[in-house]
Amino acid sequence: MIERIEINSIHAQVDDDLKKYVIKKIGHLDKYLSKHAMESAHAEVKLKESKANDKKQCQCEVILHLPKGNLMVKESTINMYAAVDIVEAKLKNQIKKYKDTHESAKFRQRVIRRFRRQI
Repeated sequence: MIERIEINSIHAQVDDDLKKYVIKKIGHLDKYLSKHAMESAHAEVKLKESKANDKKQCQCEVILHLPKGNLMVKESTINMYAAVDIVEAKLKNQIKKYKDTHESAKFRQRVIRRFRRQI
């Protein structure tokens, strides 16, 4: 579980159910991170509601601070829970790309050696 999650709301009422939902969804993204990145990762969640042309728009923005960079995702929908779900899915993909680019070559070599031994 990501330990530090800061939830800020702008022009929105955030109840306890929504906070628990955000913590559950964003907090469990740590299983996609390496141990080193997991220790220092923290997330900033900004929830915003706006009304344009008699339509309510809910916007969710998440900035995930990692040791070698930041990942940012923003989504806007009619429902806040749906926005959180979409942001979670996008963050999963970005974390996987982050791991591919920042994973050490030694780790890859170690995994390949173990795999070859098993064959």
